[in-house]
Formats: sequence, structure tokens, C-alpha cells
Amino acid sequence: MKPLQHLTILDLSRVLACPFASMILAELGATVIKVEQPGTGDETRGFEPQLAQDSAYYFACNRSKASITVNLRSDEGRRIIRELAQQADALVENFPVGTLARQGLDYATLSALNPKLVYVSCTGFGQTGPYAHKKGYDTVFQAMGGLMSLTGEKGGGPVKPGLPVADLTSGLWVAIAILSALAGRDRTGRGALVDFSMLDGQVSLLTLAAARYFALGEVPPRLGTEHPGRVPSASFRCKDGKYAHITASDQHWAPLCEALQMGTDLIFLNNSARVARRDEVMAAMTRAVEKLTRAELVAKLDAAEVPVGPVNDVAEVLADPQVRARKLIGSFDYPGVGEFKALGLPYKFLGWDDPAIGRPPLLGEHTDAILKARLGYSDERIAALRQTKAI
Repeated sequence: MKPLQHLTILDLSRVLACPFASMILAELGATVIKVEQPGTGDETRGFEPQLAQDSAYYFACNRSKASITVNLRSDEGRRIIRELAQQADALVENFPVGTLARQGLDYATLSALNPKLVYVSCTGFGQTGPYAHKKGYDTVFQAMGGLMSLTGEKGGGPVKPGLPVADLTSGLWVAIAILSALAGRDRTGRGALVDFSMLDGQVSLLTLAAARYFALGEVPPRLGTEHPGRVPSASFRCKDGKYAHITASDQHWAPLCEALQMGTDLIFLNNSARVARRDEVMAAMTRAVEKLTRAELVAKLDAAEVPVGPVNDVAEVLADPQVRARKLIGSFDYPGVGEFKALGLPYKFLGWDDPAIGRPPLLGEHTDAILKARLGYSDERIAALRQTKAI
């Protein structure tokens, strides 16, 4: 048995942030009913790279769900959503502010039908404030939320991370919100509306950067891979052109110097001194590291118990023996594609079944089955709905 096996999530979202959240819940056992536009579905089905009739992008965030096609612009389509919402534990949506209210699918309407419903609205800037109707994407939220200002080399311009961090972390925030509201509902018997802003989510991640600003009035500069308050903590280029990342605290400094044959200057035993003379320490580290291959460096520092890791590319990560031992890579079979590899959820349970990788649904694959089993629709009624393009 999986921990969320008792839950049903009605997922009206598209693209990345919320689909990522609902996939996490699905692989933890929840029944997730993904509602898609008839004919086209979630727009990510058409994103690159394409595989058969769908895409690797869609696969990455939509495993283990059921797909139904419903036209939210039709009266009958909206009736289906209202009926399904009456049976759901939670609903998640990421339409622009006011869209579902105009269609009679907002929290006020659906909670009147199901007072226990947890309803999560994920928008770029939230339901209130001067930016409520502003448009945005992942990189806009990275920029406005401060992350991009912190990312990049010294003296260089802002750089976005290599992954859509705003989308992915928003998905984690949304999953936490759903589980928190459901836990609260278990105590009160009442559902809730969660107004989540992706900009809010990015601002909340500033944590240490904001703490330095609150404490010192410091606007943190771009430092590349270096840490503003710890030296050494950076990536270094090795003899073979590969990179490794070293992060050392005070207790690591002497063994680090010994391993790299740098000599131990007593003045640098304290991190404050190393931060004050950052350029001097970093220059010495750079000279020492560039004499060793990455494998030699990692072996020496591992033996000295100094925290170090290779800067792996994606292929190296997926071939890493620790990643393999933890069984993070699995696969599913998809019609027309065959076996496709996927990354599992990073949980190992004792007391519950571990999450399992399921396959993503074909567009509308479960429409008939769900309308029959959950709403009691007959074959004739379903055929009529399809004829009128409500599904």
C-alpha cells in the first residue's frame, strides 16, 4: 500500500509546475485525473523532443495519471468537472486569474458542492496585488524573484540555471500545500483554498541571501560557484580539464592542505580569515588542484574526509554507481515508443510501498472508464457527449 492511496486529485493544470506536483502525488499512490483539452491535450504533448505521438517533456511530469478529455468551454464539459469535483479530495489548476470563475469552476462554486475540497490555484503572481494579471514564465519568475541576480560568474551578467527551477520548485510548493491542507482537513472536516504565486515561491527560496541582506544590508553579488560566507567552497578545474567542487569548513582545512600539499598557514584555520583573504586562498587552491586529475583529486580528498564531488554532466550522473545503487532510474512502456527510461521519486519507505514509476496516459485514454465508474454515465450518454465535442 502507498501512503496516498486514499486520495483523488482532479488536475486541471498544464505544462510543468502543477503537473510535476500532481505526478509526485500520483506516484505516492493518489488517483490523479488529468483533465485535458479534446484533440490537443496538454500543450507539452507537442513539445520537443517528440516520441511517437507524444513528447519526452510530457512524459517527465505526467506519469501514473489517468487522462480524460473535457471541453471546459461547453456546458456539459463544465458539468462533468463539477461532478468529478464533488468526489475529489483536491483540485489543482493553473489558469490565469479569473478564468475558472467565469466558467463556474472556481473555489466558491465547487466548495459549495463539496465543502471538503482542497482547491489549489497556482498562478504567476497570485490572486491579488498589482501583478495579479501579469503574464510570466519560469525564467521571468527567476528574474523577478532574485535567483537570476545571484547566478553567474564574478563581474558577469545574470545567468539562468540549467533547469526550470521556478517551475520545478513551484511544483514542490504545490505538493506541500495540497498535503498540508488535506492534513488540516482531517482535523476540521473542511477544505480550503490555497492561493499560490510562483513569484512568491521564488522569493521564499531566497533564504540565506535574504538573511544576509537583513543582517548586513548586503545585496549579494554573483560569485560563480563560490559561497559568499565560506572559503573554500567552489568548483575547480583539474589537470584533465574536468571540474570538481570542494566545500570545506574549519575542521577540513588542515587535512585539505595536507592532501593537496599546500602547507598549513595557521592564519587560515578560521573561516573568517579565509573569507577576508578569499583571493589569496582561492589562488593557492587553484594552483594545487590543477596539478591533479579529477579522479586523483576526488580520491585524495575522500581519503582525507574533505567534502568533494565531481561536477558531473547528465550522462555521468545517470551512470554514477550511487545513483544506480539507489535505483533512481527506471522505465515504463509506452504505446508506439516501447521502453522509455525515467527518474523515480527520491523516497525509500519503511512501512509503505515505495513509489513506482508508472507510464503517462495516452490523450483521453481513461475518459470513458472514469465517466462510467465515477459518474455512472452510460455508453449512449458518453457517445452523445463526444458527438457534441464536450469530451
